[in-house]
Amino acid sequence: MSPALLGLVTIVVGVGGCLGYFYFSNLFLDKVLFPARGPNAGRNINRANMVRPWLFLGPAIVALGLYLGYPVFETLRLSMTDRMQDDAFVGLANYQQMFAEPKFWEAMRNNMLWLIVVPAASTAFGLLAAQLTDRIKWGSIAKSLIFMPMAISFVGASVIFKLVYDARPAGNEQIGILNAVWMQFDGGLGSLLVLKVVPVLILAVFAALVAYIGWLLLRPIMSGSDNAIVKALRAVSGLISLWIAVVALRNILDVIDMDFPYGQPQSWLTVPFYNNFFLMVVLIWIQTGFAMVILSAALRGIPEETVEAAIVDGANPFQIFFKIKVPQIMPTIVVVWTTITLVVLKVFDIVFAMTNGQWETQVLANYMYDKLFRANDWGVGSASAIIIMLLVSPILIWNVVQARKEMR
Repeated sequence: MSPALLGLVTIVVGVGGCLGYFYFSNLFLDKVLFPARGPNAGRNINRANMVRPWLFLGPAIVALGLYLGYPVFETLRLSMTDRMQDDAFVGLANYQQMFAEPKFWEAMRNNMLWLIVVPAASTAFGLLAAQLTDRIKWGSIAKSLIFMPMAISFVGASVIFKLVYDARPAGNEQIGILNAVWMQFDGGLGSLLVLKVVPVLILAVFAALVAYIGWLLLRPIMSGSDNAIVKALRAVSGLISLWIAVVALRNILDVIDMDFPYGQPQSWLTVPFYNNFFLMVVLIWIQTGFAMVILSAALRGIPEETVEAAIVDGANPFQIFFKIKVPQIMPTIVVVWTTITLVVLKVFDIVFAMTNGQWETQVLANYMYDKLFRANDWGVGSASAIIIMLLVSPILIWNVVQARKEMR
């Protein structure tokens, strides 16, 4: 059977099956189980109305339990067994083995870097695009162009950017845009600024920012106003922030010690420090359109009276944007930020298609794939899947809590 015909049959059977289920289940409920006739008609109607929502929720609950709930418990079980010993229970041995591998910590470090850079850059660019496109006549066309990468798969976008980073041997014409620009450097001041000064400044500013965030998280612990759980969360988050700052400062020395063959084409995806950011650019390019659409709707929902009052008070455009508009759409910004964060935690396609985790670009999802399907180590692979789930769960819970608060 051809794929097109198979897809059509699947749609017809799926939609028809759903319609048939809801029609006949309601018919059975109203005509057989709780008929609306006789002396108990009123009570039967009330009972039917109590049961009816579960007719709609039932298939979804079963499907979620089958395709989401069961895999979680099975993955947890596999993470505590050893396939080479006939699935013998080994407790936390797989986790100990995983924590002892440098590749795992490389993946953790890179994931933390992705978590900091990609959501921040995507949200910032999306907010900037939303603000600017609303102020020009051809804003709709501009929004369509910015949103267009959302229609491209991660693998397709990776192929596009592999061409951007492509390197041909010296003496040949460069088809990669980045190398075409790079060949203009000859080891002079421009190369020094781009390859030494700029990365050092980025790392220094990043380390200072993360250290400041860690200090802000740790400082309230001394006041004693929070409960024990909040204090524990603040302490863990603050210490992680300080650790990331120390790692960033150590990387400054690595950047200073790097030596590039100036005036020669570069295989950019093999260059430490830069290659992770080259991979991040792909996801930022895709997610900026999503952030722009959501934040543009939020900006349009700001009451005009607040903006007009600020103008009357003499506020300039920057003050209006940062002190009037941004605070009013902060809940939307946080939602966009956390949504992109979830995407980043599960990033796999881009790394797999462009570097396959080589040259210090490993991430958790790709590490899990290598263990499960290349090394056939189901125990460590399942353990890494549990780690990813634990990292994602707090953000999901926080999103659900915030959504319920908004509904109230």
